[in-house]
Amino acid sequence: MLPRRPLGKTGMEVSLLGLGTVKLGRNQGVKYPQSFKIPDDKEAAALIALAKDSGINLIDTAPAYGNSEQRLGKLLKGQRQDWLICTKVGEEFINGESLFNFTPEHTRSSVERSLRRLNSEVLDIVLIHSDGNDEAILRQHGTLNTLADLKKEGKIRAIGMSTKTVAGGLLAAELGDVVMITWNLQHDSEIPVADYCHQHDKGVLIKKALASGHSLPGQRPGSNAEPIKQCFKMIFAHPGVSSAIVGTINPQHLRANICAV
Repeated sequence: MLPRRPLGKTGMEVSLLGLGTVKLGRNQGVKYPQSFKIPDDKEAAALIALAKDSGINLIDTAPAYGNSEQRLGKLLKGQRQDWLICTKVGEEFINGESLFNFTPEHTRSSVERSLRRLNSEVLDIVLIHSDGNDEAILRQHGTLNTLADLKKEGKIRAIGMSTKTVAGGLLAAELGDVVMITWNLQHDSEIPVADYCHQHDKGVLIKKALASGHSLPGQRPGSNAEPIKQCFKMIFAHPGVSSAIVGTINPQHLRANICAV
């Protein structure tokens, strides 16, 4: 069973790996090296069961992930208590392209919609889905303030941002509870954000730990065990990191990632 770590001072404990679900709802405009077929409900349910049986308790979704939220609302019926759900606000994927809206009005309506889609009374984690202008979003749009209001209303347990810059990550860590950053064998520039979060007891989630399926340094064709082990060893050696989100729909890959951890 996968160990769990505290998610900063949110009071939640998350498994070292979280299950990313973009591939449950969308196969257009994604940055994976190979095309894929969206799994049917039976396949998706089997994947979720495998994750749960392996000790994974964190599931990551977003409005921008096609119909991922709607599917999870059905797939997690009867087992909501077994999962911590992380979703997002700010980005929509409509007619094959991403659209961004960080207004307080859209933020509130997005959260209310996610609650309905996920058939849940509370969202465990809600992050702002950045378009790259991290600092401007945090300082000028009131997005995080709206999430804070929704948290006070009991609709969200923890808030933060999925960032794309170091400065944005540091600001998000200062203002919120959780930051999602990129860290893998090819990209380590955001380590200062993890350092800050560790010092200030904020939660850190890692995205693109396996470079979205692209080849990692030292990876031989058809073999990826060693680079994956190296990557997880590097990431989880940092005491500030709570969990790494792995977005796979392949049970074999999920088992391999769990073994690598």
